[in-house]
Amino acid sequence: MTAVERAVRTDAADALCQKAYAGADGPDCGVALVAVGGYGRGELAPYSDLDLVLVSDEGVDTAELAQQVWYPLWDSGVRLDHSVRTLPEMLEAFEGDVRVASGLLDVRHVAGDPNLTLRLRTTVLAQWRRRARERLPELKAMVDGRYRLVGELAHLSVPDLKESAGGLRDATVLNALTATWLVDVPASDLERCRRQLLDVRDVLHTLAGRATERIAPEHWAGIAEGLGLDDELAAQRHVRELGRRIRHLSRLAWRRVDDALRRPTSNRPRRPELEPLAPGVARSGGEIVLDRGARPEKDPVLLLRAAAEAASRDLVLAPPTAARLVREAAPLPEVWPAEARQQMVRLLAAGPGMLGVWETLEETGALDLVLPEWERIRLLPHASVIHRFTVDRHAVETCIEASGLIRGVSRPDVLVVAALLHDIGKGGLTAHSVAGAPIARTVATRMGFDPAAVDLVELLVRWHLLLARVATTRDPDDPATIEAVTAHVDSPEALELLTALTEADAKATSAQAWTSWRAGLVHDLARRVAAALEYGAVPPAIPAVDIELPELPVSGSKVTVEPVSDGSRVQVFAPDRVGLLADVAAVFALRRVPVHAARAWAQGDTAISVWDVAEEGLDARALNDQLDNIASGRVDPATRLAPRPAEAGELAPTVVIRPEASEQATVIEVRASDRIGVLHLVCGALADLDISVRSAHVSTLGPQAVDVFYVQEAHAGALSETRAAEAAHAIRDRISPPAAQVRREAGPQGTRR
Repeated sequence: MTAVERAVRTDAADALCQKAYAGADGPDCGVALVAVGGYGRGELAPYSDLDLVLVSDEGVDTAELAQQVWYPLWDSGVRLDHSVRTLPEMLEAFEGDVRVASGLLDVRHVAGDPNLTLRLRTTVLAQWRRRARERLPELKAMVDGRYRLVGELAHLSVPDLKESAGGLRDATVLNALTATWLVDVPASDLERCRRQLLDVRDVLHTLAGRATERIAPEHWAGIAEGLGLDDELAAQRHVRELGRRIRHLSRLAWRRVDDALRRPTSNRPRRPELEPLAPGVARSGGEIVLDRGARPEKDPVLLLRAAAEAASRDLVLAPPTAARLVREAAPLPEVWPAEARQQMVRLLAAGPGMLGVWETLEETGALDLVLPEWERIRLLPHASVIHRFTVDRHAVETCIEASGLIRGVSRPDVLVVAALLHDIGKGGLTAHSVAGAPIARTVATRMGFDPAAVDLVELLVRWHLLLARVATTRDPDDPATIEAVTAHVDSPEALELLTALTEADAKATSAQAWTSWRAGLVHDLARRVAAALEYGAVPPAIPAVDIELPELPVSGSKVTVEPVSDGSRVQVFAPDRVGLLADVAAVFALRRVPVHAARAWAQGDTAISVWDVAEEGLDARALNDQLDNIASGRVDPATRLAPRPAEAGELAPTVVIRPEASEQATVIEVRASDRIGVLHLVCGALADLDISVRSAHVSTLGPQAVDVFYVQEAHAGALSETRAAEAAHAIRDRISPPAAQVRREAGPQGTRR
């Protein structure tokens, strides 16, 4: 229905423009009013602009005519984007700007001299085809820059229907590629996706009451209703599927452009040359196809063999080839033969070449034949905003990251399969690592892994969050910390695989999830767990042996600063006292310096804290002076760092005692919105109760700060239950926003993920 509505809107706009041109006594020769952009393509959304150009032959004066045409349009209330150009000026703009060039391919006659419009269209199209080889690299660079800036439509939490990869802009670019005659794009498939995205945009404009391309979370329900879909999740999946399909077509088209540009113009064979690569598999240009004589009905491994060859060579798995194998290939047996498992591992370990091949397997339905469990997570959005991809794409990116780590593990095959399946349990009510472990066992068994490898895959999926969680929230010097890992990971082989999977998972999540600080914590914990597994002894934490205590000045504290890849690392040395950590946290809070992560501990009578912060070029002397001013009372941070009012929908902070985490101290876990001053407020609340922070572990993931404190009485050991409860209440009261209109989330621990 919306396609009809777009046509009606376009016809109405044409009639309005034609009336304005006629009312201005626009000539029938030498001048034309033309539509470009979305209006030129007849794709007007409810709140779209009218993109118009008044074009004339050289020497024709159109200044007065232009004003007489534009004013009636302005008076009508339409949104107008207009310009006046001579035909030579139009062609000059076409030659000078590839964005303009691709846009002018859609020029459409509205009023005036149709022959002038025809000359413009014919010249533009001829020049576009003639200069395609020199202009397409420029267009590709522009497209890549847009991808880096905006992201992918299929994975953005707030998708941009126009500019994101897989959006309407890409569909226009694909039509421009087709117009070069260098490559072919499946026109019917592209047009179907493009029209359905236009339908989504029409509904979005109506919901928003204005021109917008971005789907905010509150729009999904209305989009589902407007498109006749079941619910918000169905609407998200529909839009993301369209974006993924257009992105896939774009990726294939650009690979074919690259292949065409590498081929000399004189080298145009009448029939494709085949280079045999493996049984039944050949290379044709930049694509993997079936070799002559291939017998899909006799070869159940042919699909995986072709996919592995394409991925490992970073070539395109030709979609018609994959589609044919879906129709004709012999099915794999219930337990795969060894070659099938080996080819699957080759595919998963291929690195960046895996992504395009995996997309082809998905788009052609081939993935359903080898991994039907994938449907559970297909285009499933992540609950946490820190993830840059949907769950299925994150799993693929984890495989790509794991492929760079296979040299350091004894079972690369187990690592990449676990990377693929580590989030397979998402989408249900049960914790995804718990739900995913038996699914991973089933898949690994079907792939033909031996029982020991199946056990490893299941263990890795079940505990893939363990190392990151323990490393960032527990004190490595506490024996209970090591036991928290060895209780579930009981062999050096499993530990090395889990360490690699932890790194791959974090890198595939976002840059925030694998900073140099977080990497150091995970690898230090893994080193200590490995020693415990091998020798039954735990080596000291790396910071305790690596940091040499400096001589403290008379003022009592010493601050050092060193640059790191993502900011600065600040070390603070001072006589150990209650409240010191609160004062150091105040220094950063008052300077509005975000803290990525921190650790604090005592070494003899000296307190040491190490802070990774998101600012470069910090002055150690200035930090030290400010710390002295706060410690002496000359500066009081309390008023400036008081909790701000809660934002709408903000979760309440949670404070939980973790009795299982240590036998030597009381462990308090604090989760709150990540904002300047929270750490100072927590430490200040503890200091007011004369409670000593023996070790602090501070980390930030997305919008949430997760801070864990190992605390003791100032001159004794762990807190009593009464004192622990008192401390938890004091922290909660100190960090809760005033008159907190916050959203509370159910659960025994009140935590969120």
